[in-house]
Amino acid sequence: MANPRIIIIDSDEAWCKHLKTMLGKLGYLVVGDASDGPGALKLVRTRHPDLLIIQDHLPGLSGLEVARIMYEDKLGPVIITTDYMQQDLVEKAREARVFSILLKPVEEHDLMPAVELAMGNYQEIIKLEKQVKELRDTLETRKLVEKAKGILMRTMRLSEDEAFKRIQKQSMNKRISMRAVAEAVILAHNINQD
Repeated sequence: MANPRIIIIDSDEAWCKHLKTMLGKLGYLVVGDASDGPGALKLVRTRHPDLLIIQDHLPGLSGLEVARIMYEDKLGPVIITTDYMQQDLVEKAREARVFSILLKPVEEHDLMPAVELAMGNYQEIIKLEKQVKELRDTLETRKLVEKAKGILMRTMRLSEDEAFKRIQKQSMNKRISMRAVAEAVILAHNINQD
């Protein structure tokens, strides 16, 4: 990924400036910064960064609340920064789906691996979620085709192979998916039953 885009959210202006400088040296592009949670979400939704680095305690919404929203809305990965490590921060960060926690002051040699791992792991999660969705769709299509075949076999006294071929032929002739044909067969059958 060429020049990943990062947003920084922190209430300490000097720290924010220092972090921007470090990220720039490492080849990252800082596309925005703010000092509160609502500002973070507004920036993320308008600038579409590859990563958000956000302070844990902020006015408006905490960094953890922003992280949870970003994960649920698939807006990108989040790294939390904190001034001191609290005992329950790791558990709360895990629940909010934070990708890393960095204790301030952050050194360059700690920053780059955290950024790269967060972005890489997030992309892997998105890829896996897409595969799961595709598998669910495939399974649902198979169930519908099986149900439609059963209806055709009963109502038209066809063999399983003949019923399948009929659905397949309709799909090709009408240039629609086999799922759409199966749904139409099921719908027509249900209408005729009422």
